[in-house]
Amino acid sequence: MPTTKLEEWRYTDLRKKLQLNVLKLSQAPVAPDNSAAWPKRLRKAMEEDQQASGHIVVIDGHVVHTDLDTELLARGVIFSSLHDAIEQHSDLVSDYLSTGAVPAEEGKFAALNAALWSDGIFLYVPAGVQLDVPIRVTRWLSEPGIAQFGRVLILAESASRVSYVDEILSDDFSLQTLTSNAVEVIAQDGAHVQYVAVQRLGRGVFYQSVQRTLAHRDATLDTLNVALGASVTRVDLNARLLGEGANSDMLGLYFGDNDQHFDFNTSQDHIAPHTTSNLLYKGALDAASRAVFRGIIRVQPKAQRTDAYQTNRNLLLSGKARADSLPRLEIEADDVKCSHGATIGELDSEATFYLMSRGLSRTQAERLVVLGFLGEVLSKLPLGGVVEKVTRVIKEKLAQH
Repeated sequence: MPTTKLEEWRYTDLRKKLQLNVLKLSQAPVAPDNSAAWPKRLRKAMEEDQQASGHIVVIDGHVVHTDLDTELLARGVIFSSLHDAIEQHSDLVSDYLSTGAVPAEEGKFAALNAALWSDGIFLYVPAGVQLDVPIRVTRWLSEPGIAQFGRVLILAESASRVSYVDEILSDDFSLQTLTSNAVEVIAQDGAHVQYVAVQRLGRGVFYQSVQRTLAHRDATLDTLNVALGASVTRVDLNARLLGEGANSDMLGLYFGDNDQHFDFNTSQDHIAPHTTSNLLYKGALDAASRAVFRGIIRVQPKAQRTDAYQTNRNLLLSGKARADSLPRLEIEADDVKCSHGATIGELDSEATFYLMSRGLSRTQAERLVVLGFLGEVLSKLPLGGVVEKVTRVIKEKLAQH
């Protein structure tokens, strides 16, 4: 496994955070396609979701339920388990799965995922097809003490449009549990893709996700990572802007309490000219929680007229909370606009005092300041159901302290 001698793992010691040798591969049977038999928290999460163009339910790595709007099905949209896609649409899958986006040699976790994945999701949107309502995936993990590996492959053809919302959740576990996900998103010329991941796993879970997005000419490919649960969260996100005019907004939100540990490793790779990227990751940390942000903007020599921005902001709510932020630039072109910045601070005393002068208690005022601080991220990608659900969970975590 990677060690702290590697720069990208310097602040997350896997020897203390993950014991792979004691984990077993998931042996859970396939759950029935019957919502009445599903866990209550899973059903509640689905009930909170607003309308969906399609919905897949994954329980312990198995796709147990799939539905897709019949009109979209008739227009050639494919939304299925990855195993079914490999059998029925190998011509589409083979060119992209574990190749240009997240190849096995991407890293040790990517190699482990490529070797051991059990099932996954495949979404294909044909050229010119535009979905007005999000596609949703709800994933539930019930087995403690196991390692579970999944994949997501999203292919949006030219001039298509789709929003994809993935939520994963579980109860708390007394035994360490690993869930690993590899995500590949390809936006062809002029496509517009939004990828949202909401992580609400229980304590005892190590959540690992490697995500790579490929944006071609004039494509827009936006991402939002929300991390609220799990004991340890590690996200490796790489946005590659391959075609002239490509754009990517990369958003992240995290809220930690107890001894939660978050580690975000991001890269914005500008390969073609006239491309733009804008990253904003914000987190609030309470108790003894910790966050690590490591981000880099790379601009290749041919990527002139690049606009790239990177911001990480952390709000410490406790004297024991800690944040480390390491933004970097690697610029090999001379006609660019690039900047990066990071802040680590405490609650705004003036804002708190102002709210208290309007009749709020100190606790109410401080909670409102935190919500406002994190709400900036959600306001930039206001998908129906996501903002309300994430805001409710943050309020619940704040109420515990």
